[in-house]
Amino acid sequence: MIVVMKVGSPEAEVTRLCQEFTEWGLNPEKIVGRHKVIVGLVGDTASLDERQIEEKSPWIESVLRVERPYKRASREFRHGQPSEIAVSTPEGNVLFGEHHPIVVVAGPCSVENEEMIVETALRVKKAGAKFLRGGAYKPRTSPYAFQGHGESALGLLATAREASGLGIITEVMDTADVEKIANVADVLQVGARNMQNFALLKKVGAQDKPVLLKRGMSATIDEWLMAAEYILAAGNPNVILCERGLRTFDRSYTRNTLDIAVVPVLRLLTHLPIMLDPSHGTGKWEYVPAMAKAAIAAGTDSLMIEVHPNPAKALSDGPQSLTPDRFDNLMKELSVIGKAVERWPEPALAMV
Repeated sequence: MIVVMKVGSPEAEVTRLCQEFTEWGLNPEKIVGRHKVIVGLVGDTASLDERQIEEKSPWIESVLRVERPYKRASREFRHGQPSEIAVSTPEGNVLFGEHHPIVVVAGPCSVENEEMIVETALRVKKAGAKFLRGGAYKPRTSPYAFQGHGESALGLLATAREASGLGIITEVMDTADVEKIANVADVLQVGARNMQNFALLKKVGAQDKPVLLKRGMSATIDEWLMAAEYILAAGNPNVILCERGLRTFDRSYTRNTLDIAVVPVLRLLTHLPIMLDPSHGTGKWEYVPAMAKAAIAAGTDSLMIEVHPNPAKALSDGPQSLTPDRFDNLMKELSVIGKAVERWPEPALAMV
């Protein structure tokens, strides 16, 4: 249930109402929009009458019920207003959201060594990326595949961050690792295989760093949004949704099926920012440029693209990784579409 306040509502009146809602056993959350203040009411609201609440103050414009099972993640919860997530990086805040320029995240699947991760960071930064991705801990289907270097790789990510000025996005797999990863990462990633690891969702929801939540490989949209609800309900409002491809019946030509249609669907359902990962979504670098361009045209807020200085020798996911030169060319192409939809960062990239 949401309570929409009238334009110009006194802050003291909003505070008074929130205190009264708390006394009713509800959890009020104040959302400050561009023109209005909205109070989201979480808890047992089934027995409440909307008119009963409206009578509590002349400053209440309307009271609406959120019909979807996910409450905080629902676009209704913010009265149709999109979220804006500011992520702190060495070079200042980067904003994720539908009214901001597209944010490009790039880097290797796994952190392999210092030379490789620093070289990649510097190259993707020069091309226009704002964040470096790289796995310290890697969930792999086979127990014999490379699992990442673990804690030592976090130090290498910190080195790359200092050298490049990029923000860091890296995956957390275990609740025991959340704190040490949060000490290095600017955004904590929950991978597809952990989308419904509810203990992990609660743990990352209880810390302050933004969370990138990847869609499970067979997850429905509702299941994905309910996973986001776990993080939001734990107290962390900064969640970015990442589509990374679904497992479908035909895997002869692509690793997964990238669901680009999810972008307009999510726009209607949720206020949370949207990211697409065409690298995992296709599994082949040859298809990444087309899907990245299509994602921008569809309205994504962000892209995650795998880049490796020598994909043929990558310890994981080499076939879907672009070389730095190919990434440079792709960024030039993306800028054309990004500018056409008025979502590309300004000033334009130096190499465009």
